[in-house]
Amino acid sequence: MKLVDTSVRRPVGVFMIVAAIVALGFVSLRNLNIDLYPEIDLPIAVVSTSYEGAAPQEVEKLISRPIESAVSSIEGIESVQSQSQPGASLIVLMFNTGADLDTALLEVREKVDQVKGMLPDTAGDPNVLRFDPQQIPVMWVGLTGENATDLQTIAEDQLVPFFERQDGVASVSVEGGVGEEVQVELQLDKLIQYGLNSSSIVQAINSANQSASAGVIEKGDKELQIRIQGEYESMADIKQTLVQTPTGAVIHLEDIATIEQKVQERTSISIVNGKPSIVLSVLKKTDGNTVQVANAMYEAIEEVKDDLPEGVNLEIVFDTSNFIRMSIDSVVQNMGVGAVFSALILLLFLRSFRATLVIGISIPIAIISTFTLMYFTGETLNILTMGGLALGIGMMVDSSIVILENIVSYRQQGYSLKEAAKVGASELAPAVIASTTTTLVVFLPIVFVEGIASEMFTPLALTISFALIASLIVSVTLIPMLSSKLLTKPLQTEGKRYWFDRFLNKVNDIYRTILKGVLKYRKTTIFATLGAIALSLSLIPFIGTEFIPASDEGQIEIRVSTPTGTNLATTQEVVEQVNEKLSPFEDVIETNYISIGGGGFGGFSSNTNRADYTIQLIPKDERTQSTTEIMTEINNAVGKVPGAEIVVREMASGMGGGDPVQIQLNGPEHEVLAELSDQVVYLLQEIEGIHNPESSASEGRPEVIININRELAAQYGLSYQQVLSQVQMSFSGQIATRYRSEGNELDVKLVLPEDRRSTIEDLETLPIQTATGAMIPLNTVAELNQIQGPVNLLRQNQQRQMNVSSDIVDRDLGSIMEEVQGKLDSLNMPEGYTYTIGGQAEDMMDSFTKLTYALIFSIFLVYAVMAVQFENFLHPFVIMFSLPATVVGILVGLFITGKPLSITAFVGVIMLAGIVVNNAIVLVDYINILRRRGQERNEAILNAGPSRLRPILMTTLTTVLGMIPLSLGWGEGAEAQQPLAIVIIFGLTVSMLFTLLLIPVVYTYLDDLSRKVVGWFDKDKKVS
Repeated sequence: MKLVDTSVRRPVGVFMIVAAIVALGFVSLRNLNIDLYPEIDLPIAVVSTSYEGAAPQEVEKLISRPIESAVSSIEGIESVQSQSQPGASLIVLMFNTGADLDTALLEVREKVDQVKGMLPDTAGDPNVLRFDPQQIPVMWVGLTGENATDLQTIAEDQLVPFFERQDGVASVSVEGGVGEEVQVELQLDKLIQYGLNSSSIVQAINSANQSASAGVIEKGDKELQIRIQGEYESMADIKQTLVQTPTGAVIHLEDIATIEQKVQERTSISIVNGKPSIVLSVLKKTDGNTVQVANAMYEAIEEVKDDLPEGVNLEIVFDTSNFIRMSIDSVVQNMGVGAVFSALILLLFLRSFRATLVIGISIPIAIISTFTLMYFTGETLNILTMGGLALGIGMMVDSSIVILENIVSYRQQGYSLKEAAKVGASELAPAVIASTTTTLVVFLPIVFVEGIASEMFTPLALTISFALIASLIVSVTLIPMLSSKLLTKPLQTEGKRYWFDRFLNKVNDIYRTILKGVLKYRKTTIFATLGAIALSLSLIPFIGTEFIPASDEGQIEIRVSTPTGTNLATTQEVVEQVNEKLSPFEDVIETNYISIGGGGFGGFSSNTNRADYTIQLIPKDERTQSTTEIMTEINNAVGKVPGAEIVVREMASGMGGGDPVQIQLNGPEHEVLAELSDQVVYLLQEIEGIHNPESSASEGRPEVIININRELAAQYGLSYQQVLSQVQMSFSGQIATRYRSEGNELDVKLVLPEDRRSTIEDLETLPIQTATGAMIPLNTVAELNQIQGPVNLLRQNQQRQMNVSSDIVDRDLGSIMEEVQGKLDSLNMPEGYTYTIGGQAEDMMDSFTKLTYALIFSIFLVYAVMAVQFENFLHPFVIMFSLPATVVGILVGLFITGKPLSITAFVGVIMLAGIVVNNAIVLVDYINILRRRGQERNEAILNAGPSRLRPILMTTLTTVLGMIPLSLGWGEGAEAQQPLAIVIIFGLTVSMLFTLLLIPVVYTYLDDLSRKVVGWFDKDKKVS
C-alpha cells in the first residue's frame, strides 16, 4: 500500500503529523464536556398553571381538562398526562422519539393560548416549558447562621446574583428560607363600627402607595421631569394611610388595624447535618460542563466567604461532580491496568521490549485521536464513553499485532528494516482493514435504534468506533514507521530464556492432536457443540434480566409523610423521631439534608405533611456494606416510627426509566381506581424482592366545603364572587401592595387576627358585609360541610389514572415482573378499567426488542462484509458458525458472575458479533491459502490451525485481559460497564475454543457439500 510506503520513507513527516494529532487531542480533551452519563434527549414538554385556593376537583375541571383537550390534537404526541393538586395543575406532554421539540413547543403554546381565555380569571397564566429529566442541580450549598431572615436576605441579595454570574451556571434557587412582610391585621369591631370592608381597605392602601409622572417643564435650556412622589417610605407612612368611610369621614389605617413588620408564616424548613440552614441549589446551563461548573462554584464560594457576616457559614452540602470525578478516575485506572495487561501479553509473545514498545506507543496515540473525534462530533466524556475506550484497549492492538508480527517474520527472514516494514505491513493491510470493518459494522444498527437504548449506547458505539478507526490508521502508518526505526536486529528465537516458545510448541502439539480427533469424529463434534449450547440455554431461568445495572453512588432517600393536612410543627416532631432512629448510622453518613414542607407541586404549593431526607454515605471503599444493605437496615429502623408513612429507597442518577415496577391503572372513577390500587399494592407485597410498594392514591385531604346559597345571598345584595373574595381575604390574607424598605420589597398583606381565623367556628361566624354595610355571619348565606377530598387527581390521555410503583431489592427485574404479571392477571378488573406496565420494566422490554433487531442486522452486515472480503458466499457462511457457540460463553459468564442480562450486556452481545468472527477469518483464510499452494484439505487444516494459534491467542488474550479490570467492577460507577465486559470476556474466550475446533469441522462439511453440488451440475452437463 502506498500509505505504508510513504510512512516508512518519510518518518519525519509522520512524526510531525502524530505530534499535531496529539496536540489537537489534548486540546479536545480539555474542552470535552464531562458528565456522569450521556445526555438523554427526551422530547417532553410541560404546561404548569397555578390556581390558588382551588381544590383538585376544580383544578381538574377548570384547568387540566381544557388544556388537555387543546393540546391532544398536536401531531406527534405519544401521551398526555395531567396531575391536579390543590392550587396547581401540571400537564406532561410526551412526544414520539425524534420529534422536533422546538417546533412542538410552538404548537403547544399556540393551543394553550387558544384556551387561555376560557380559564378562570383568578388562575395564573399557563407556563409552557421544555422538560429535562437530567437537569438536576450540580451542587447544593448550605448557608447557616442565627437569624433566618438575615440568611434569606444574604442568600437572595448577595449569593444568588453572584453565583448566577459564574461560568456555566443557569440559575440558583433558595429553599428553607423565611422572609418578612408588613401585616395589616384588621380589627373586625372597628370595621363594623366604620362600615368598612376589606376591599375598600385594599383600594385605599394601593391608591396611597403610588408615584406618577406628570410631564415636563422648561427651566432655561433644560427640561425638568415632573414626578409626583407618593410611595411609602416608612412604616409610619403605612400607618397614616387615609381611609374614607361610607359616611365621608376620613380615618387613618392605624385606627382600624394593627400594622407590624413580621416574619412570614414558615412553610418549609431545611436542616443540614442537624443544623437549620438555607439551601441554595445550583443548576447548570444545558450545554454546561458539570465538572467545570462545580470548579467555578468552589472558587466562588471561597471568594464570597470572606464577605459574609460573622457567625454566617457557607458549606457545600452535595456536589454531584464528586461521583463523576471518581467514576472517570476509576475508568482511567482500569484503562491503565488493562493496557499493562495487554503489554505483558505482547512482551510474553513477542519476546522483545522494543517490539512491545512499538505497540505500546500506538495505544495512547489512538486514544488521544479518539478524543479529537469525540470533540468534533459533540460527544461528552462520561463513564460509558470512557468505558468504551477501556473496552477498546485490547481491541486497539489487534490490528497492530497482526501487522507487527508479519513485519517481525520478514525481519527474521533477513529483510532489511525498511523492506520488512514496507512488505510486511503492505501484505496484511487489506486483511486488517477488512477485519476491523467487521467489528465496526456491528455498531451501525445501534445508531439507528430508537429509544433510550440508542440515546445511551450510541455514544459508546461511536467512541469504540473512533478508537478502532484511529488504531487501524496507526497500525498501517505508525507501526511500520516505528518498526523501521526500532527493530534494529532480528529477534532471536533460541536460548533458555524463550521458555514460552517451548510452552507454545507443546500447546500446538496438543491442539494438533485434538484437531485430528475432531476431524475424525465430525458428527460427535457437532452434537457435542449442540449439547453445550442446549445446556447453556437451560441456564436462562437462573440468570434473569434487568434494565441497567445500578451504580453504588452511596445516596439514600427517605420520604416521611404524616397524615394529609398535618401542620409543619407536627411533621417536624416526627422528623426528630426519625433522626433518633438514624443516630446508629452516623458513622457511615457523610451528609444528611432534610427538607420539611418543601417539594411543592409545580412550584406553587408546599406540603407541610412531608419531609424528604437526602443522605450521602461515605465513599464505597471506606465502608463494609453496600448502599442497598445500609438502605435495608435504615428501612427496618425507621419503619417503627408511629404516626407516619416512611419510604426508604436508594437513589440513582439519570439512567433509568422511573421506578423499576410501575403499574398504571386507568378507568373513569377515581374512587374505584383507588380501591384497585390498594389491591395491587397488597398483591405486590407478597412477591419476594418487592420493596416499599406504594399507590399514588393518597389519604384524603380534610376539607371544609362552603356551599353558598346564591339566591339567599342575592337577597342581601351579595354575589357569589363577593362572598368568595371576603372568605379568601379573611383566611388566606390579601396582598394590597408592596413596600420598599432598605432596598428590599416587602408585601403589605391584609389579614385577620389569628384567633379569628383558626377554627371552624371562626369560619361559620365570619362576618360578611352586605351591600348596605351590615354584617352577617357566613352561615347565614352558606352551608358548611367537612369532608375528605382527594390530594391529587391523575389523568392520562384524558382518562383518570392511578399509579402503583415499587423498588426491587436482591432480585432481578425480569423474574419479579413475571410474578407481577401473574398477580395482575388474577385481579378481577371491573368493566372499563385496564392496567398497563410502565417504568423500567417497559423500557427494558422495549430496549431488548429493538436491540434484538439491531443484533440481527449486525450479523447480516458482518456476513456481507466477509462476502465482499472473500468474494465468496460459502466461506463467510463457515465463519458465521463461530457465532452460535458464543451463546455458551455469554450465558455461562453471566451465570457464574451472578449478573442478569441487562441492556449493557446485550450491547456486549452485539459487539461480540463483530469480534468473534475475526479469529475464524484468520483461520479459514489461511486454510484457503495452504490449499491454493497444493495441500490436501485435512493437511491444510492441520497445518493452518497450529500456525494461526499464536496470533489468535495473542489478539484474544490482549482483548480479554484488557477488559479484566472492568469486569471486576473496580471503582465508582464501574457497575454500568461490568456486564458488557463479562459478556465479551467469556463470549470471546469460549468462542475462540469453538472456533479452533468447530470451524474446521464445519469447513469440511460445507466443502463436501459444495463438491456434491458441483458434481451434480457436471452430471447434468454430461447428460445434456
